[in-house]
Amino acid sequence: MANILQKLQELLPAESIKTSLIDRLSYASDAGFYQLIPQAVVLPATEQEIAALFRLSHQYHVPLVFRAAGTSLSGQSITDGILVDISRYWRKIKLLDNGAAVLVQPGVTGGIVNHYLKKHGTKIGPDPASIHAAMMGGILSNNASGMCCGVAYNSYHTMKALRFMMPDGKMYDTRAEKDCDRFVNEQPGLSSTLSALRLQVLQNEALNHRIRHKYKTKNTVGYSLNALIDYEHPLDIFSHLLIGAEGTLAFISEAELHTIPDKPFKAAALLYFPGIFEACDSIVALRDGGAEALELMDRASLRSVEHLPGLPDFFRSLPEGAAALLCEFQANSPESLEQLVAKASTMLQSLPLLHAAHFTTDETERTFYWKLRKGMFPSVGAVRKRGTTVILEDVAFPVDKLAYALLDLQQLFVKYEYDNAIIFGHAKDGNIHFVITQLLDTTTEVQRYDAFMREVVDLVLKKYDGALKGEHGTGRNMAPFVEAEWGGDAFNMMQQIKNAADPMGLLNPGVIINGSENAHIENLKDLPQVEEEVDKCIECGFCEVNCPSRDATMTPRRRIVARRALQRLKKEGKSGEIKQLLKEYAYDGLDTCATDGLCATDCPVDINTGELVKRLRHEQHGALAKRIAAVMSRHYGVVEKLSRISIGFIAWMDNLAGMQLVTKLTRGMHKHIPAIPVWLHQVKGARTLPKTGQQKADYLFFTSCINRVMESNPPQEKSLQQTLLSLSEKAGFKLVIPDNINGSCCGQPFSSKGFFEAGVSLLEKTIDNLLVWTNDGQVPVVCDFSSCTYTFLQNAKRLSPGYHQKFSKLKFVDSVAFIHDAILPRITLRPTGDKVVLHPTCAVTKMKLNQSLLEIAKTASSDVLVPAHAGCCGMAGDRGFLVPELTAAAARQELDEVKELQGASCYASATTCEISLSNLAGKPYRHIAYLVDALS
Repeated sequence: MANILQKLQELLPAESIKTSLIDRLSYASDAGFYQLIPQAVVLPATEQEIAALFRLSHQYHVPLVFRAAGTSLSGQSITDGILVDISRYWRKIKLLDNGAAVLVQPGVTGGIVNHYLKKHGTKIGPDPASIHAAMMGGILSNNASGMCCGVAYNSYHTMKALRFMMPDGKMYDTRAEKDCDRFVNEQPGLSSTLSALRLQVLQNEALNHRIRHKYKTKNTVGYSLNALIDYEHPLDIFSHLLIGAEGTLAFISEAELHTIPDKPFKAAALLYFPGIFEACDSIVALRDGGAEALELMDRASLRSVEHLPGLPDFFRSLPEGAAALLCEFQANSPESLEQLVAKASTMLQSLPLLHAAHFTTDETERTFYWKLRKGMFPSVGAVRKRGTTVILEDVAFPVDKLAYALLDLQQLFVKYEYDNAIIFGHAKDGNIHFVITQLLDTTTEVQRYDAFMREVVDLVLKKYDGALKGEHGTGRNMAPFVEAEWGGDAFNMMQQIKNAADPMGLLNPGVIINGSENAHIENLKDLPQVEEEVDKCIECGFCEVNCPSRDATMTPRRRIVARRALQRLKKEGKSGEIKQLLKEYAYDGLDTCATDGLCATDCPVDINTGELVKRLRHEQHGALAKRIAAVMSRHYGVVEKLSRISIGFIAWMDNLAGMQLVTKLTRGMHKHIPAIPVWLHQVKGARTLPKTGQQKADYLFFTSCINRVMESNPPQEKSLQQTLLSLSEKAGFKLVIPDNINGSCCGQPFSSKGFFEAGVSLLEKTIDNLLVWTNDGQVPVVCDFSSCTYTFLQNAKRLSPGYHQKFSKLKFVDSVAFIHDAILPRITLRPTGDKVVLHPTCAVTKMKLNQSLLEIAKTASSDVLVPAHAGCCGMAGDRGFLVPELTAAAARQELDEVKELQGASCYASATTCEISLSNLAGKPYRHIAYLVDALS
């Protein structure tokens, strides 16, 4: 290990090597149920560094595994060797031929690719449920398909060109004519093997037919042998073998994909049937009628999501055995869509539906249907017994035998006592997912799973001639059964392909080709009980794309994996490692968490890791720290006054002679003493609050303590308070700031750091004041800082019943909602054609005000952009001062896009976020109110 680490340090920058205990343990898991602890985690940025890693792997005979998003479900992206994380630097996207094709690198998510393609009315073919989290490396390497794409538009059939590196470090690009000859000359053994295998398949009629037959439906078991039939040149054959190879043959550096039309008009309905037979009987007719998606859900899967709000009244009382189909039609025009729906509605009248079909074109309602479907796997994980593991498998049956197969599968659930097992999936293709949960911490439980899986294999292969994997890749779970599915001849071909491409067997060993007949029950991951948030998590990784610290330290999933690792170490009594892990967790897990809670927005079970971090911070505070926080809370007016004076003085010093003296000084000191905050030059002392008088108000103006102590540079003609007052006056509203507002606060400065008691005490005092100022809640409260608006609503859950009753009388209105709902309808704007860039803050996103913010900007400008990577900037009130590396990493991708825009004006709705973004972008961000006021 020491030699490998030393060599890595010679090959890569220090920041690209992760060998700390917390990194190795937190990278030991992906979304599957296997676990291996890597010797090191590396983040190469160039092809040259990848080639160097291949050489190192061969020199020390250490496995090398590439990992993108780590959403793989069968252990494809874990290793006890070197784990190569390509999620950070490999994010290139280039649109080609007006969106008819797209060039991608493996570290960009499918959702982001589609975001850029949307303006051309196209999208990538694969549409997995995890598309907003899954990255292109995994989508290609697992030959992903999804809900609508079927076989025709999967990764294999939409791949146009590939650039890849062999384990010997040589690079090839299928777009370069010279590489055809070079590949044959430089890879003679592999090339001759591929040509010989192709000839063998062509001469073996039974095998040829078998391969053709297997790929008419979804199948990702083993290597893509259809490449031996579909292509002739060894380079073309091999490049297509890489699709679905799960990173076992070569490294995919970039890919060019054909895109498909993204039909803009969609209608969806949930169709309820008395049983699986009736639902399956309708599949062919609906498919032939033009349905793009037909997602089957059995009664158990429907039960897993029946707690969600917004479902019809009858949903919870559906009969036992009922099933549903999520049916969606898509078209290029409203007229075409209407015809498809009308035809389907006529046909559905003859089917035994439990409730009349209702097709909706409403985007919110349609999105909700898909949320139900996509959230089923994790939702089962959330309600499972604590400590049990969630296992999802992905089989495919002939559509005409689907109903019978599913009933047989349900009988296996009963036989092996998987009482909460569910079935759902892509019925149009006969591709069904099933989910079971069980403990994996005893020999008896592992044997039960083993026996169950072997019966599933027999059921799928022997009784129905189906596929053991439809789209999720072979992985470790099905590696022992590849030969059973394909037969000896085909399996022997796969072994030859692996040996010829990776003769040392170091590239993702054990995946697809595995010599152990028990590989599916080896290196299993147990899930020890830790705490509520941790125990709900199934480590799916959906949260990671929203995390501001993902490129700085850890993600929500890795924070949770580390907590579980800590529990395992406690059980094993490893005191030294426990101490080390806790020390590393203090910075990686706690200090660099913005506690913004955006991780919960894409988490199907609503885990807010920020709340977990706040509680852990709370547990770390000693009695003295809590007493100090309590005193500050009781005398918050004094704290606020001193803060305003101090900030004003420091800002004056920093601006003295334009030298940014304080900024430069604190940056230097912070490098040596991290506890010293970095002063940001964009901070300016707040102006005196305007006097509004205390006459009868239409709205009470609660200007936040942040906005009462600081503003952002460059200085504006009006303060934010004056700007909102000006807008209100133009709209004919009386907005009143209480004379004695100083010292009132939502409690966020304390609660975000885990001082819950101090935060609640301050909030209770503010509630009492607000009830007086609003005449017992009769006047709505407008807040000018979106984070504070959200905190008022969020912190209410910590109130005592008495104060919760008081709080319920108050109505809070965020400034974004106030401008959109109250101001805009009563004023006239002079729209500008200038580019307007928006940063929807975390709070705006969580309060579902993104659309309102967008509509405000579009009313003011004909050219509005929300960057594709807009998300949490990581500021979290003070992180940009205390942990500037967090904000720099969090906003990097978003601001790279913004910096390319000339003459753009940038807007948000939270002062500290605006300060941080202005500092990092080199151009000012302001509150959206300034834009509206200037044009009204």
